[in-house]
Amino acid sequence: MDLLSPPTMLPVDPAAAELAAGADPVQVATAHPASSLAWAVLAEEALGRGFAVEGYAYARTGYHRGLDALRKSGWRGTGPVPWSHEPNQGFLRAVYALSTAAGAISETDEVERCLALLDDCDPAAVTALARA
Repeated sequence: MDLLSPPTMLPVDPAAAELAAGADPVQVATAHPASSLAWAVLAEEALGRGFAVEGYAYARTGYHRGLDALRKSGWRGTGPVPWSHEPNQGFLRAVYALSTAAGAISETDEVERCLALLDDCDPAAVTALARA
């Protein structure tokens, strides 16, 4: 983890409240396509049903949307992205789902890259996500 960089704190994701209220994740992702959280939820659901390729696609979308949001918030590719800041959790969940999906399709290099990124962002994220 790059301790010299200030932590990046993403803004509140409007999709979070809709998902928490039980809205359909497909409709939420359609309404908020920039939401990493919506794509992460879709990935997690697909993986939970055994659809690794679909989970991979959803997770990769969430990962890229999250990178866009992080860059807009000043992140330069390294430095803390704290799990404790709830708006960051969508991106971190998407990265974790991507690592899980990559493992399911035997893309070991991607698994390692994702886990290294999570560790660089916040080691607590892996612990929290592994328990979920």
